[in-house]
Amino acid sequence: MNQKIWLSSPHMGGNEQTYIKEAFDTNWIAPLGPNVTGFEKDLESYLKEDVHVAALSSGTAAIHLALVQLGVGLNDEVLCQSMTFSASANPIVYQGAKPLFIDSEEDTWNMCPIHLETAIKDRIAKGKTPKAIIIVHLYGMPARIDELLAIAKMYNIPVVEDAAEALGSTFKGRKCGTFGDFSILSFNGNKIITTSGGGAMVCNNIEKKQNTIFLATQARDQATHYQHSQIGYNYRMSNISAGIGRGQMEILDKHINLRREMNSFYKELFSDVEGVDVFTEPNEYSYSNHWLSCIVVNENAPFTKEELFNKMLEANIETRPLWKPMHLQPVFKNAPFYGTNISETLFEKGLCLPSGSNLTEQDRDRISKVVKSLK
Repeated sequence: MNQKIWLSSPHMGGNEQTYIKEAFDTNWIAPLGPNVTGFEKDLESYLKEDVHVAALSSGTAAIHLALVQLGVGLNDEVLCQSMTFSASANPIVYQGAKPLFIDSEEDTWNMCPIHLETAIKDRIAKGKTPKAIIIVHLYGMPARIDELLAIAKMYNIPVVEDAAEALGSTFKGRKCGTFGDFSILSFNGNKIITTSGGGAMVCNNIEKKQNTIFLATQARDQATHYQHSQIGYNYRMSNISAGIGRGQMEILDKHINLRREMNSFYKELFSDVEGVDVFTEPNEYSYSNHWLSCIVVNENAPFTKEELFNKMLEANIETRPLWKPMHLQPVFKNAPFYGTNISETLFEKGLCLPSGSNLTEQDRDRISKVVKSLK
């Protein structure tokens, strides 16, 4: 059996060990320390736009703390992209609020501005203005930011930008993760860079960063004893994990380029296959890190999505269906949905292909052989 080709596995640059060793040597084995501070500064320098970053235990924790700071509470309503991973939506429920799911549009697969505005008007007509909007950059593809932010501004609804999959992606030259009232990043094991588990909150002022850290460290008041005037959380990133992140930042752009090369590989591989569309940028304003390269297999293709999935599985190559939309998930079956069937169709026809920055020429040859066997 050939060695497994993973969808998106961690890819170390080599210098991570230096930062980890330094943490051990200096006994900074805690959710604070030089690596945490250094990693935050590295991210701030990379993202630019005068942002302020707080390193946290996960991207999910960052979304949760964003909603806390926006005052989302019991029975409030939050608009959320339907086609996403459940971590985008779960924190809404943590707060006792209700998710309202918005369909995708065809070009970016992200939140449709038309359906977003329809939902806002409908909820206002029903007597309740949504408390926040959670926009996602799916698979690293920038959403239609200009239109979505204009709608949010028109109705005075704050935006949480879920850039968990989009570190290094840009819209009109500006980095994803810098557009929201709060923006979030993820460094899970399968992301562009990893800290094993981890995430970050990106804030547009220092006060938001300071409050994020306060809430993430159990909301301990300034006192010589342990005193708490509000509920806090244990969400801070460890100094060890941050050390991995500092090493990963050194090779971030290189790894983005390697992921983009994988997307180009798939465009070439499927260029003569009728009925298969490779997900790529719809215009010159969008630059995707292509965290995952995905395809849509249409009815006129020489094979079905399932046939390709099974052939890859036989060859010990991991592929996965696209995210199942949240409004189709059993746990959210009673949540309102605004849209048609774009996200449902994408889920039915779409497949994520191996996209890691550590894939070799031999790996690409194995993938090519499977595809060519089905042409």
